[in-house]
Amino acid sequence: MRILVVNPNTTASMTRKIGSAAAAVASETTEIIVVNPSFGPPSIEGYFDEAFSVPGLIDEIVKAPDTHATVIACFDDTGLDAARCITDAPVIGIGEAAFHMATLIAGRFSVVTTLSRSIPAIEGNLARYGLASRCTKVRASDVPVLDLEDPRSGAYQRISNEIAAAIRDDRAEAIVLGCAGMTDLASTLSQEHGIPVLDGVTCAVKLCENLVALGLKTSKSGGYAMPRAKAYSGVFARFSPGGTNVRADDREPISTGSGDT
Repeated sequence: MRILVVNPNTTASMTRKIGSAAAAVASETTEIIVVNPSFGPPSIEGYFDEAFSVPGLIDEIVKAPDTHATVIACFDDTGLDAARCITDAPVIGIGEAAFHMATLIAGRFSVVTTLSRSIPAIEGNLARYGLASRCTKVRASDVPVLDLEDPRSGAYQRISNEIAAAIRDDRAEAIVLGCAGMTDLASTLSQEHGIPVLDGVTCAVKLCENLVALGLKTSKSGGYAMPRAKAYSGVFARFSPGGTNVRADDREPISTGSGDT
């Protein structure tokens, strides 16, 4: 089984961290392929960054049509619906994965994310997934995403302080870490605070493995149907759906992926 893990931002050090976490929980027979786009924002902090990260995300997925599932390693589940339209293989966002996993082991959970500007997107996703009533609060640690790559930033302590507040004030029974860049902190934070701390990257990998094992694919009936063939214009011409789009070198055609095993 081959699982593609896409970090939609361009920060390679974060991609390596995400890949290590994914590989650590994957089964022996699962190959983890971890990538990030070569163009787009270095971090995704709010709606504006999210919009500009989607083309790079789609580009990476269509370049890997022989994978059996895809993980979108951004907690906002950036581009999730669009990605599900271009392949019949399962596509799992780390936010949705962590939320669902949390509901299986706790009655109430809180989310601890990076900046406060990310809160509305996360709250919107919780409502959309029907899980808002299970989340006591979405909290911001006021840690910029790229500070998670700097051990001198004090990010760990600020995240830990917010978890302590969630346990004390929200009566949270579990914590969901609201950024893929926090993936390496989950185990230590769980031990420190004595409750489950969930990382969406690892949750998504295990969900992908099980969906593939069950032979379940993305439905092509309705909103996740393959895009209709049409010619896009300007800088997006190479993304034209229907097999007419080409890669960055403007020579080699690419097509949508398949979940065939």
